[in-house]
Amino acid sequence: MQIPQIRMESAFAKINITGTLAQQTIEQPKAQLDLQQPKAEMIIHRSQGQLSIDQTIAWESMDIKHIFRRIEEHAQKGYNDLLSGIARTASEGDELMRIEHGGGAIASQAARNSELFNYNYNIGFTPPPFSVKINYQPGHLDIQAEPQKVVNNTVARKPMIDYQKGDITYQMKQQPSLKIDVVNIP
Repeated sequence: MQIPQIRMESAFAKINITGTLAQQTIEQPKAQLDLQQPKAEMIIHRSQGQLSIDQTIAWESMDIKHIFRRIEEHAQKGYNDLLSGIARTASEGDELMRIEHGGGAIASQAARNSELFNYNYNIGFTPPPFSVKINYQPGHLDIQAEPQKVVNNTVARKPMIDYQKGDITYQMKQQPSLKIDVVNIP
């Protein structure tokens, strides 16, 4: 016996999707740089150092003297010799005044006046140590610097953006279907 049957055939829908991708490009132009650095203002005040060297004692010890110093020394020596000569003459006169007391005043004066003068010899070209006086006063240095600010006139540029949007298309590749058949019907 044959029983009636229902037969169903179905097909799913199929969709075809095609698309193009979106494209984006970004370009960043270089910025226009304009930087300026003004020179710092600098003021320098300087005073000279002073050096003084006094060689007077060293030169005098070597008997190399300034004419004024030599005149002064000879004048003083002449004055001292004058005073000692006056004193010697006065004392010899006093001796001769007392000649009656005896003692050979004339012979003793003659013996004193006939003595040879003793000279002192010394090396005269070597100055004594530390005879050169050195005095130094250092100078002063004053530096005043004032830095200047940077002048920045830089111009930034906006980026160039290009965007092309993508496209998507939908198509039915296969339509859905449902087929129903009844078989074995009496």
